[in-house]
Amino acid sequence: MHVTHDAGAPAAQTIGFDDFLNVDIRVGTIVAAEPFPQARKPAYRLRIDFGAAIGVRQSSAQITEHYTPAELIGRQVAAVVNLPPRQIGPMMSEVLTLGFPDAAGKVVLIAPDRPLPDGGRLF
Repeated sequence: MHVTHDAGAPAAQTIGFDDFLNVDIRVGTIVAAEPFPQARKPAYRLRIDFGAAIGVRQSSAQITEHYTPAELIGRQVAAVVNLPPRQIGPMMSEVLTLGFPDAAGKVVLIAPDRPLPDGGRLF
């Protein structure tokens, strides 16, 4: 499966509502962020708290263009929490942290505009 990050790309094919419900997107708070030099592309290793039901999960995120590790701590983000873990260098990425491309194709994180309880599910 190829996923395009181009803002000018056409919309993906139509899916059923049940397909959407199968993607579990939750809000969580970044509790740790550090450089991840073992990744092929510049990235940070994140630890994100999704509340008591899911707990803290780790993610590799290519967000070094717009963010420093220090400013990520305490920030709420959205992530897909029900994809299989993926080996990224020496770590297992357990969630897919979500963002949109800016005009240069660099990732800008998705974040709620108000503080939310960690673990809330997107609907």
